Amino acid sequence: MMKSLAAVVALTLTCCALTSCGKADPGSSLTVFAAASLKKSFEEIGKDFEEETGTAVALNFAGSSGLVEQMKSGAPAQVFASADEPTMDTASQAGLVHDPRIFATNTLTIAVPRGNPANITGLEALSRPGVKVAVCAPAVPCGNATRKLLSRRGVPLKPATEESKVTAVLTKVESGQVDAGLVYVTDARASDKVEAVDLPQVGAVVNRYPIAVTSQGEKTASAAQFVEFVLSERAQQVLQSNGFGQP
Repeated sequence: MMKSLAAVVALTLTCCALTSCGKADPGSSLTVFAAASLKKSFEEIGKDFEEETGTAVALNFAGSSGLVEQMKSGAPAQVFASADEPTMDTASQAGLVHDPRIFATNTLTIAVPRGNPANITGLEALSRPGVKVAVCAPAVPCGNATRKLLSRRGVPLKPATEESKVTAVLTKVESGQVDAGLVYVTDARASDKVEAVDLPQVGAVVNRYPIAVTSQGEKTASAAQFVEFVLSERAQQVLQSNGFGQP
């Protein structure tokens, strides 16, 4: 009799464990703050997570540093995904997140309008007189990566505009307001209005993307569950199909 009871208890515990990986809290909701460059990937991952768990996912995309400022001001977020580690470090030091984990990598490329009308062939071409270039502002991850890349390649650049998020740089290129823009490989790949100019040795500047449960999401089971889902094979396939590198 005792053996039968023990077997029932063991089976019950196993079922509970599996349930925590599936539809743990149907009807609940989760707010995820994510870097703008993650938009296409996280929209798909969010839908997959909803199907798997029954938890609705609300996504807020913006420049990573801007998202940290929103959280500092009390904006509700249970999960934060940043486009680089320094920005996540800022969030950690402010007590906004716990135990970040790397889930993807990304590199820069030059995006130009279809047909490349300004004949941009590399970084050096961006400093030619009359060439209008859009970049991310230094305070955001793509801007920091741009600064490092230009410095390492010894290319002086006076951009026509500095944007607060990488998707804004891409929009400038798509609309023809600038001749080129430094964006992530994933952003150029997601647009049918631009072409990417290969950057040799760009791998020297790689952004590692961390994700973490926030202090607000610490007591929410679905927050930790979402982080694990992003690290799962299913979500990793989505990220890599959109051009992100492995963590």
